[in-house]
This record gives sequence, C-alpha cells and structure tokens, in this order.
Amino acid sequence: MTGAGIAVIAVLTLLLFGTGFLLGRTARPVRTSDVGTPVEHATFETLHTASLAAPPLRAGLTEESARRSARRLRSLLGTDALCLTDRDRVLVWDGEGDHHGKDVMQHVQELLASGRDTAFHSDCGDLDCPLRWAVAVPLTVDNRVLGTLVAYAPRESAVLARAAGEVARWVCVQLELAELDRSRTQLIEAEIKALRAQISPHFIFNSLAAIASFVRTDPEQARELLLEFADFTRYSFRRHGEFTTLADELHSIDQYLALVRARFGDRLSVTLQVAPEVLPVALPFLCLQPLVENAVKHGLEGAVTRSRITISALDAGAEAEVVIEDDGIGMEPDRLRQILRGEGGTSTGIGLLNVDERLRQVYGDAYGLVIETGVGAGMKITLRLPKYRAGVHGS
Repeated sequence: MTGAGIAVIAVLTLLLFGTGFLLGRTARPVRTSDVGTPVEHATFETLHTASLAAPPLRAGLTEESARRSARRLRSLLGTDALCLTDRDRVLVWDGEGDHHGKDVMQHVQELLASGRDTAFHSDCGDLDCPLRWAVAVPLTVDNRVLGTLVAYAPRESAVLARAAGEVARWVCVQLELAELDRSRTQLIEAEIKALRAQISPHFIFNSLAAIASFVRTDPEQARELLLEFADFTRYSFRRHGEFTTLADELHSIDQYLALVRARFGDRLSVTLQVAPEVLPVALPFLCLQPLVENAVKHGLEGAVTRSRITISALDAGAEAEVVIEDDGIGMEPDRLRQILRGEGGTSTGIGLLNVDERLRQVYGDAYGLVIETGVGAGMKITLRLPKYRAGVHGS
C-alpha cells in the first residue's frame, strides 16, 4: 500500500467514523465550558478513541493486541459485540453474547479463503440474546488475509456493514505499519550480521598468531591480549540491543587497536581524544568500529614507516561530534561516491555504506557520514550524533 493510499484511507475513515458515530450514538450534552459544535465533539471523541486503539495494533495481530484494542473498536462502531480472529481461532470477544464465539470460525471460513466480506444470521436459540445478525470483514496485509473483524447487531444494517469495512481497513493500516516495523527490525539485524561477517578471518587469525608469539617471550602480555580478544569478540557478536553507548563502542575499539598494535608494533600510532560529557550518548551498535577498521586498513596499506590514526569524540552542544582520521593512501573522491551509492561491489566499502545508511535511517539524512579524502591524502570521517533522540537508548 502506498503512502498516498494510506492517506486516502485515513481521510475516508475519519469522515465515515464521524458519520457512523453520529448515526450510532447520541451526542453528549454540551456543557457551558465546552467549545465547539456537537459534530466537532463527536469527531474529537471518534479520533481520540481511534488513537487509543492504534498502539496495541502496531504490535501485530495477536491475542494481546486484539484484547487491548477490541473495546475501542467496538466503541467506534457502536455495536453490541465485536470479535477479532486470526486464521485459526478467535482472539477476543468484546460485548454481549460471548456464547457465539464458538461458532465464529465456522462462519468466516469462506471469507478467509476468498478475502471477501460476508454477512450471516446468528441463528441463536437464546430468546434473550440481542445478537441476530453479523458482518465479517477480512483483515488483509499485502494481499494476505491475516484474520477477520466480526461485528454483531440485533438486525441487518447496511450502515454497520459499511462502517465495519472502514474500521477493518483502518485496522489493516495499523497492521501494515506493524509489518513495516518488523521489516525494519529484520533489516537492521541483517545489516549488523553483514558487519559481523566483515570481521576478517585474517584479522582473527593474525590476532591469535600475534598472541601466540608472546606466549613464550612475554606470557603476561599474551594473557592480556587474549582477554582483549575475548572481550572484543564477545561485544561484536552480542545478541541484544540495536543501540549501544559511545563509551562501550570506544572501549571495543580500544580492544581492537590493542590487538592491531600487538601485530604491527611501532608502525601504528593512535591518538584518542574523548570528552567525558559524550560517553553516555547512544548510537547504533557497531557504528564506529567499521570506520576505525577502515582507517587501520588504509593507514597501514603500503605504509613504509608509520601510520597515524586520530580518533576524537567531542562535545558539540546538542550533539557529539566524532572524527576518525588517518594519514594513509586515501581514495579517489569519485570512487568514494561509488561506494556510498552501493556500487563498490560485494566486498568493497561494506562498512562505510552500512554505517552511512544506518545513521541516516535512525537520525535522518542530515546525519550521514561526511568524508574528506584524496589519493595520498589520507581520509577524514566525521559523524554527528544527537545527544538525545526518541527511541534511541544505549543498552
């Protein structure tokens, strides 16, 4: 469903909600303290009820989300009873006549197969039961019928049938947003897996070889390096948390650099400058590490004597500014632009592209990587991190 389609459905839904509310309910008395007409009050109450029903549905169609949203949905329709099902069972019954729940799945089987609305008589033998007629509407996302919304009433009603259809469409929008949320989470997990896969087997082999070289000559150094290696891999392959803190990311980078220095010795010089104020700032997990690995690779590649890498994390008001700079071989600017467009190939620049995309996804396009480079001129990577952003919390 496109953004325009969602917007059109939202507008039509709001209009029909307001109309349905006026037809199915008596507007409450206007108090002297109230502002606006009865129609405006009805519209407000309808929108308010819809807003309360939306958050649970953003978790998808589950027994818990159905239970938390059913009463609000029934209130929108002004009907005697409402039922939500998935493809296999009744998730919730709200209202009178819950004994009808045992027959619901039988009535909606054809709907689940065809995806078309259906209406049926309840054939209830209880003379005191007010539920004599029902309309069932499919809950569809990406042309897949996930379940049904069934509204019950004392008699046939064309108005209720239309209103149930609109409410069901609004529910479908919420479920589609839930699917998008899940897709986004899966995409982020896939991106982190790609970064983990980028941790070179050669780096692991060389790190262990460097540790082994110290076993006889300097056992204490070998022990320290082995602990650094264990902590580094444990952090890189942790399973929880989409975000981390700048303090944890920098600590992991320090462990990585300790292993690199064990191998290259005096060929690598690292300067680290960090303002204590920015250590608690949250950022996407494994965001800085690929940038430092890139600096090490290009800094030492072809270096005859020494390579110098500078890492700074400084306070910039409402933001933290992180700069990673090396004096290595650099890169053609056109080649860099290809990499950031995803045209660098399957094994080139994965880290730079991945980090740039994740920063833009979390914070917006204004927060992508800023890279300065040239052949033989080294590379300077700058990124800004808001100190606070809703939904971004280190773990």
